[in-house]
Amino acid sequence: MTSNLQAYRGSLLHFVADPAFNDQSHNWHEDGLLIVEDGKVQAAGDYAALHATLPAGTVVHDYSGKLLMPGFIDTHIHYPQTDMIASPSEGLLPWLESYTFPSERQFGDSQHAANVADFFLDELLRCGTTTAMVYCTVHPESVDAFFAASEQRGLRMVAGKVMMDRNCPDFLRDTAESSARDTEALIQRWHKRGRSLYAITPRFAPTSTERQLQLAGELAAAYPDTYIQTHVSENEAECAWVRELFPNSRSYIDVYDSYGMMRPRAMYGHCIWLNEHDRRRMAETQSAAAICPTSNLFLGSGLFDFERADDAGVLLSLATDVGAGTSFSMLQTMNEAYKVARLKGSYLPALRMFYLATLGAARSMQLEGTIGNFASGAEADFIVIDPQATPLLQRRTSRSNSLEELLFALALLGDDRAIAATYAAGRQVHARDMT
Repeated sequence: MTSNLQAYRGSLLHFVADPAFNDQSHNWHEDGLLIVEDGKVQAAGDYAALHATLPAGTVVHDYSGKLLMPGFIDTHIHYPQTDMIASPSEGLLPWLESYTFPSERQFGDSQHAANVADFFLDELLRCGTTTAMVYCTVHPESVDAFFAASEQRGLRMVAGKVMMDRNCPDFLRDTAESSARDTEALIQRWHKRGRSLYAITPRFAPTSTERQLQLAGELAAAYPDTYIQTHVSENEAECAWVRELFPNSRSYIDVYDSYGMMRPRAMYGHCIWLNEHDRRRMAETQSAAAICPTSNLFLGSGLFDFERADDAGVLLSLATDVGAGTSFSMLQTMNEAYKVARLKGSYLPALRMFYLATLGAARSMQLEGTIGNFASGAEADFIVIDPQATPLLQRRTSRSNSLEELLFALALLGDDRAIAATYAAGRQVHARDMT
């Protein structure tokens, strides 16, 4: 009777609201118990109260002294750029030409794509990321390889084939019609198969003709429960290029809006150089922003304005944007997000950062109740964070006088070493090597 029931003891944290707007944003149980059955959360609360409800003989996995949280959610990342992370360049466009496009050329080879997908997913899990919105390449083989690797691990992942029919090398160029055909075939093959979800993925406006964007919008209308992912307003040179290519559009994001691509489940990477009208339009359409601080700092693209985005009511989440992003770790991403906010004159509390990497991301993806917290019936994707993972973390966290201080230390000092274990649908998919 208890073969599918698992219990985990430790300090429990999960969110029920955005800390920026709600003082009762989270549930914290210093001595807590998480009960999982058939890959889903059955209950989460105080150990003293819940332990008595367990059937006799239930094994309790003891993570006392460690923090159990929902798995991190990365809303913007490129798996084909894994091998070119930390490549030097003077800016976004030269970086694409020198490193990104040559690396992506190899993903027509299914074996190469599978090899990178395996490493990429293992790295995400090592860093505590259980869900990501992933860009593949123009090659359908790259999507098949990614979802096959994700399915093997039982992960909740979103991915899509890049659509790109101009302003790119011939060896990566599709056509408007071929990209639409390939995308529709991939939607039918992978969307909602197991835990896989599909994202219609025009790379960014400059690499798509108006015809390709039109067909992408038509696919988004025909398959309204799919995702849309692309880039917008990342840096000023890119924005100037979009103005030249689309002179009749009010703004960069208006290009996508005119083709019906602003809607729930649309995720826009970066969103740095937006105006107030753009932000209001994102809020109206429930389109979401993926904030990519390590990438934006690496390429010198600019600083995301948390205050103005919050004022407009934009759905927000954090993302690594590997390979321009310089770490797979969402803890390291929080570190840089905090500094970006300070440079823009805002303050980002640790509670808010952890919210943005869990429930905030799930809400941005319209997946609240499925992933992102420990609500009863949610999929049991969770991580075990070790506050004593490094000597410095141990020293600092032992002096923490509040949950905020503990989380702040983890965000500013933590990395992949702080992730003791990662679980997907109740199954352990990573355990830190303690040797």
